[in-house]
Amino acid sequence: MAKATWAGKTLAESDATVVVEGNQYFPLDAVKKEFLKSSSYTTECPWKGTAHYYHVSVGGMQNDNAAWYYPAPNPAAVAIKDHVAFWKGVLVEA
Repeated sequence: MAKATWAGKTLAESDATVVVEGNQYFPLDAVKKEFLKSSSYTTECPWKGTAHYYHVSVGGMQNDNAAWYYPAPNPAAVAIKDHVAFWKGVLVEA
């Protein structure tokens, strides 16, 4: 079971994550969306496509662009469609 936590709150928990490049991608239904705020930030990956980001917000604290997802991944990365990954101090335990 993989679990993502930040600021004392569980952000996501699932035994159906997809691991890509060492990152745990959580299915959307396993992510507590109340802790995510949309961000306009994006990045490009040559093989996965365009990543979009969320700010993680817990108890008045915000961790900017600490979660990302690929809404329309390239064919090689279709396994992470509708999944969210975390970084920037979010503790992810597998």
